[in-house]
Amino acid sequence: MTVPRWIIHLPTTLTSLDGVLILTTALRESLGHVTAIDFGETTLSEEDSQFVRTRIWCDARVDDGGRCLRREGHAGPCGSAGEELSR
Repeated sequence: MTVPRWIIHLPTTLTSLDGVLILTTALRESLGHVTAIDFGETTLSEEDSQFVRTRIWCDARVDDGGRCLRREGHAGPCGSAGEELSR
């Protein structure tokens, strides 16, 4: 039997998608060393539409053994730490 994982829902007072993306990126950069947090699976939702989730990062495996840190749906090849993280 697989042990269920827990999800932390972290509401914010932010009102723009750009603002919450900046916050999410800052959280990943500052807490990325915490192995209990799977930032690759991070999703966003509007307060009144929590069942509609938007995936943030690509999270595909890359050659160095890590995960792609670029935005979901990015153009070009996947990239890992130290590479451009925008779309």
